[in-house]
Amino acid sequence: MEHPESGAGPTPAPSHDEPPGMRRRDLLGYAASAPLISAAAGLGGLAAPSSARAAILPMTPPDTTDLVDIGDAVTVTALPTMPLVKVSNLGNGRVRLELPRFESGQGIATAAAMMLADKLGLPLNAVEVGSADASPELMFNQLTGGSSSVRSLHAGMPLIGGLATGSANAVVGQRVTRLDALDIVTGRKKFTLDQAVPDAKPTMVCRPPTINGQFVRINNTTAVMGMPGVLGIAPIPATNGIVPTPPGVAVMAETFGQAWAAVNALDVTWTAGAVAGESNASIQQKLKSALLPFLLPPLGALTVEGEFEFAAVSHCPMETECAIADVRADRAEIWSGLQSPIVTQQAVAADLGLPLDKVKVHAVPSGGSFGRRLFWDATLQAVQISKALGRPCRLMYHRTDDMRHGRVRPPMFHRARATMLLGQVISFEQRIAGVRLDTRHGFGEMLGAAAIALPNGFPQTVGNFAIEQVMFKTMVSSPYNFGVTTKLLTPVAMDINTCSYRSVHIQPSRMVEEILVDEMARALHKDPVAFRLEYLRLPRARAVLKAVAEAAQWGKAMPAGFAQGVGVHQESKSFTACIVELDARVPTDLKVTRATIAIDVGTPINPSGIEAQMQGGLCESISIVLTAGLHIQNGLPLEGSYSQYHFARMKNYPKDVKVIIMPPTSGEAIGGLGEVGLSASSGAIANAYARATGKKPRSFPLNFPVDFTPIPPGKLPTPVVVPVPH
Repeated sequence: MEHPESGAGPTPAPSHDEPPGMRRRDLLGYAASAPLISAAAGLGGLAAPSSARAAILPMTPPDTTDLVDIGDAVTVTALPTMPLVKVSNLGNGRVRLELPRFESGQGIATAAAMMLADKLGLPLNAVEVGSADASPELMFNQLTGGSSSVRSLHAGMPLIGGLATGSANAVVGQRVTRLDALDIVTGRKKFTLDQAVPDAKPTMVCRPPTINGQFVRINNTTAVMGMPGVLGIAPIPATNGIVPTPPGVAVMAETFGQAWAAVNALDVTWTAGAVAGESNASIQQKLKSALLPFLLPPLGALTVEGEFEFAAVSHCPMETECAIADVRADRAEIWSGLQSPIVTQQAVAADLGLPLDKVKVHAVPSGGSFGRRLFWDATLQAVQISKALGRPCRLMYHRTDDMRHGRVRPPMFHRARATMLLGQVISFEQRIAGVRLDTRHGFGEMLGAAAIALPNGFPQTVGNFAIEQVMFKTMVSSPYNFGVTTKLLTPVAMDINTCSYRSVHIQPSRMVEEILVDEMARALHKDPVAFRLEYLRLPRARAVLKAVAEAAQWGKAMPAGFAQGVGVHQESKSFTACIVELDARVPTDLKVTRATIAIDVGTPINPSGIEAQMQGGLCESISIVLTAGLHIQNGLPLEGSYSQYHFARMKNYPKDVKVIIMPPTSGEAIGGLGEVGLSASSGAIANAYARATGKKPRSFPLNFPVDFTPIPPGKLPTPVVVPVPH
């Protein structure tokens, strides 16, 4: 019989990863009785099986996230101001919640409405949800991030609003369509640039040819001012606040098309940015050099190890960065998608020298964020442009601006090693170097953000280093008992615009671990699922893995060039597992053809929303594992459009996706969701690639060619004009 991973032949057969005679129906019972394999004396391989058996070593030291994670911290700091969250009685049995979190597609507005409906004993259609303006009295309770919004709102719901609790209701746990779904698909939903702000003029920006290049002069102001529709040109003044205003030269015009043409006509002299000579290769070399080598393993141990490269990744939400600002001598008003509106208001007031109550900030629901809108870059620019040109500014980043001069998930380099002795894993070591993550948004308020940003102007500060380490320790967990376990992060100071990205440290760290778990199983001649069931620390993790193994028919025969891959993950008090099937017959056109995902969030609020989030996570995993990344060359990403940045399209998404939502877990609080869906599916895709091709995945994305002609640095692409038929 053929090996099922090689694919030929319809008859199921045991793989080299399966114990002899094993079938998928035997899989779950196998884990408890699998024989242990003794290690060879030396590093070359395994000796013949012996009677020696070693106990599975518990994780040492215990995982930080088992005690407290970022969601716990957000919940605790948000609770004191939950009574200040506004709920208005609209009459006729209707209420309105001013949501203190940022809705950017996650479905948190719908989840909040469901919880409030249950609290008040109202039908869901009696609850209206708006987006709260920046409200400094909420302090830490208006920051959106860390997959914590529904967790903290659920914990704080008894305190919200001051309205009497109604009779028992049963909205939570039901399948509910998003409150704004119809408005989105019919075009009625109003995003930032749709806001009706009188006389707010379209504005675009000419950017430097390298990241953070600095403005020197405009060489053709008169000629560009004479172009059709142009109302004003202004270099964007630098500010010395918490974060610097991104450099550029703004053009305001009657239409965005006219602003676009004028931006491309500008002749601007710039100085080079601090990373002008850097490329992907040079950045990875700097990161690799920042990590110390591992010590020698114990005599007689077997090791599995690898080095892994991750390119920078763009958030690339459907809605690019944008903001509207109306700045007057005595006041300012702002509209933008903001995950941290309080510190935005405070920073703008400081920049303009205005009292805080004279700066009004409207947090507008957004068409995507993924962490990008923790910062307020577009708002800073719009404010400075409005002030300089004396008009309300309607600023839009072009997609090219967003990818090249927006913020990115940092490039990373990982070194990891598992050590096995007497057929058991005794240690797991992982060292990560990444371009420092910018955390100067702080915890959503000015005092903490200002402290993190000192001394101003440095790419790395003591405060920034400390906050990144705290984020890493309270977000990156391991589900396995691998003995002495260490995960160490080394941030490298480089002047690249970085930002939290959905699962910023978690997805690459856990994917590396899941890849090595498969390689450890292979070294010990064990099935990857059975091996995981032996070593998973917690029953909820084993439960989601068993659920997908059964539903996906793990171990079934696959055609040549196809393979299954598996991954498990725990994060934010939630547990998930994924099995994918990958078509690798064309190595340059890898396709996920099927995915089975199980998710345990403790208490499901909206099953439809949970499914949507897990499907979105799968799509993101397909993208950043297989094809989507940024090529930095001469200090600037080459990618400048969706046609160049290869994020997954509908044709790349599997038609067969099953999401299993585990029943409520008794005694467990609600878990997070937004970032939870990436790591297990990422590991599953990478492991399916290894099983289908026999190649160890080490550099991501796996397929990463420059198969396009880059847009010239400092320019925008020529607009595509589609003729309208008469």
